[in-house]
Amino acid sequence: METWQRLLNKSLTTTRQLARVLPVEEKEIEDVVSRYPMRINPYYLSLIKGPDSPIWRQAVPSRLELQDASGLEDPLSEENQSPVPNLVHRYPDRVLFLVSNQCAMYCRFCTRKRKMGHPFVISEETISQGLAYIETTPAVRDVLLSGGDPLLLGNDRLEDILTRVRRIPHVEIVRIGSRVPCTLPQRVTRSLARLLRKFAPLYINVHFNHPDEITPEVALACSRLADAGIPLGSQTVLLRGVNDSAPVMKRLMQKLLSVRVRPYYLYQADLTRGTEHFRTSVAEGLCVMEGLRGHTSGLCVPQFVIDAPGGGGKIPLLPNYVAGHTQSEIVLRNYENRCFRYPDAPEQPAAPSQPRHIEAPGLCGSA
Repeated sequence: METWQRLLNKSLTTTRQLARVLPVEEKEIEDVVSRYPMRINPYYLSLIKGPDSPIWRQAVPSRLELQDASGLEDPLSEENQSPVPNLVHRYPDRVLFLVSNQCAMYCRFCTRKRKMGHPFVISEETISQGLAYIETTPAVRDVLLSGGDPLLLGNDRLEDILTRVRRIPHVEIVRIGSRVPCTLPQRVTRSLARLLRKFAPLYINVHFNHPDEITPEVALACSRLADAGIPLGSQTVLLRGVNDSAPVMKRLMQKLLSVRVRPYYLYQADLTRGTEHFRTSVAEGLCVMEGLRGHTSGLCVPQFVIDAPGGGGKIPLLPNYVAGHTQSEIVLRNYENRCFRYPDAPEQPAAPSQPRHIEAPGLCGSA
């Protein structure tokens, strides 16, 4: 048994186990854990600095998870966009393919909180159904493997799935969404890196939320993946009490670059039932973004998005840097809140065969 498997087997999964190592009241969170299962492996547990600290909030169950009147079980309407079980086809050219139902640590803010830790069927049958759908849908050129966490699959199982996806002629890009490099970096062994290297072009979207998650173990795991030729991008969730300040977010993004991970998305927290206490206002998120742009390298600035409720997909949000606009110039505000005037070029009439704008019914601002 490998080191990562031994660590996973020693995970805390019951309130009694948790109360032996952390100052929690068993009775206060027993009903939380019965509804939303817990798993905290020894590595991630070692990062917790104290009650209600950023790592604690992400891993330790809270009574607040049962005090959510507005959250939704399936906020992104994934089930309604699943032509076959465990595959979501939301965008024209790509699909989300769920191939694992386990995670190294069950995040308390997870958008699939309704599924994680509970038995939900991922089997050879559902894998085959998903592969058959991709194979018979030529528009799909990009496949994102997710779950759960695909990197918790054994090497043989993961290799089999990747091989079968790669055999489909119209699939150009394969991606893996994984929090393992953050929550159980010991899983990223040399043998795993060698396996993944064979499936280029392969991209991995990792998930980090706080600077304390960037450790020497993480640096080694990310180096192994990067050295295998795998581009790494981080998806971060904006979480109250974890990273909802510009200084913390800036330090996280800087430390990600230091371990060869490019900041990719910053998500406004989804409207998932049981996570209301994590959500910030959108205005707070925009303030965090203003604290990045111009205050650190552009490489450190992710794209701030809302994954629209009801399955509308990712919608980017930007602070408003346009202070004014006339026919001849734009007034722009910079990161220091100073204004600059930019002479705008006159608009050219569109050619009849190339309309500049097409009205579409049902869009924002239309009748």
